[in-house]
Formats: sequence, structure tokens, C-alpha cells
Amino acid sequence: MKLIALTLAASLAAIVPAAAQTKPATPAPAAEEWPEAWFEIFKLAPGKQEEFIRRIDQADQVAAAAGLPPIQLFFHENGADFDVILFKPVTGYKPTPEQEAKMAAKHKELGLPNGPAYFVNIRELVAEHTDSKTVGPVSAGKWLARLDAWRASNPPRAKLK
Repeated sequence: MKLIALTLAASLAAIVPAAAQTKPATPAPAAEEWPEAWFEIFKLAPGKQEEFIRRIDQADQVAAAAGLPPIQLFFHENGADFDVILFKPVTGYKPTPEQEAKMAAKHKELGLPNGPAYFVNIRELVAEHTDSKTVGPVSAGKWLARLDAWRASNPPRAKLK
């Protein structure tokens, strides 16, 4: 993306008058970062629900060793065909090197598999899985304000005849 912007800037410099090039540019205000989260929806293999939840608890123990929050779970009670939904906030939870070291030590202490072994082991418990990265939580008003600001700085093009 930066390469495209630099290429565009270089090509425009050739056609913009020199006087216009000497005026200092006003930087655009930085957009406020929105929170992001993952939602993972699981339909578990028959008879494997408890084992799956125990493995999530182990993951929470690893996170707790670094002072990070647990995964939030939502259990099926009525309606759609799923067993559990996991909610994992992403924004603001990037571990520091010290936290990563604490998590690695706890991971080793618990004897948990990692890498390809993790995925082979967890798939024994899962019948179906989907996930989605989301923006939020954010209010409708805040989302609309960002949309309105974008529209104000990106007016519609004239229609070609």
C-alpha cells in the first residue's frame, strides 16, 4: 500500500506546479483505533464438550500467568446449532516480551502441545468451527460519525455521461 502511495505521489509531482509543491502539507488527523475482537463458534465432537472446556481453562491459566484476561465463553442454551462461542478481544492485549516468557513457562509447566501438535489435538474435540474478526464493541453513533467523516473527505465522483 505504501508503495502505491509513493508511486502515485511521484507521478503527481511531475504534473503539480512547483509553487503548489512548496506549500507544507497539513497532516490528516489520525483516526481513532477501534477495538477488535475474534468470535469463534464451535460445534464440538460428541462427548468432547468437557474436555474442550478444560483445554480452554488451560489456555486461561497460561494467559493468567502473564496477567492477561481469560477467554470469554458463551454456552448454547437455545436456538442455533452450536455448543460454545469464544469471545477474544484483540485490541490492547498484545503481550510484552516479559509476558510472553511467563506464558511460555506456564505452557511448558502444564505440558501443553504447541505448533502443529496443538491443532492436531484440538481438532479431536471439534466437529465444526468458524471464526470472524470483528470491530467493536462500538456504538452506532461512533460508527456513523466515522462514516460521515469519510464521506465528507471523499465526495462522490461526477457520473460519466
